[in-house]
Amino acid sequence: MATKEEISMTGFSIVAYAGDAKTSLIEALQHAQKGEFDKASECVDEANQSIVDAHNEQTKLLSKEAGGEDMDVTFIMVHGQDTLMTTMMLMDEVRFFIDEYKRIDKIEKQLGMK
Repeated sequence: MATKEEISMTGFSIVAYAGDAKTSLIEALQHAQKGEFDKASECVDEANQSIVDAHNEQTKLLSKEAGGEDMDVTFIMVHGQDTLMTTMMLMDEVRFFIDEYKRIDKIEKQLGMK
């Protein structure tokens, strides 16, 4: 059986990785607003890696539960799951906005505004 401490520590790890991803995504959006699309892409890649790391932490517990181990739900783990899911949604939104900034940049160049 996974202990409450183990589950909570996994939750803390997920929160940390998701927080790192969120920070990178906000930075990506700021770069895209300035037309720095290569830097924005690098930040999205960093965010994606943090999300992968969070999923890897999550999968450790999922594998144990799938193997029949009992799991106690902790508030920290619930918070970790919530943070990860909202960060994943943010990634989708940031990717959309980066694409829109690229489109606007292209239009402005065509119009001679840049």
